[in-house]
Amino acid sequence: MTAPTVEVAIHELMDLAWNLVYGLLSERGLLGDGLDVEEYTGIHSWVEGLTRYTVVHSRTVAVLFDNTRPVDAIPFHHDLLGADDPKSFFTLPESRHPD
Repeated sequence: MTAPTVEVAIHELMDLAWNLVYGLLSERGLLGDGLDVEEYTGIHSWVEGLTRYTVVHSRTVAVLFDNTRPVDAIPFHHDLLGADDPKSFFTLPESRHPD
């Protein structure tokens, strides 16, 4: 069970963009698990420059948000949680983050 404030944050982020999250899960072949928002119990968020990145995950799926927009979904693995750069596990759109 997660803390109520964590649950609220997950639900607000996921509900705001559920159609986009569903599309990402479908594109990545991840629709089999993690479809119910209640299954997402983990959240990790950080700021880089002007962008807030957030990873929301279930036991099987992780979704990366760029501010409030979901940008990629992958099968969840625990290495993601302790990574120095969690977004490196995901594919970011080139046009959104020019170098």
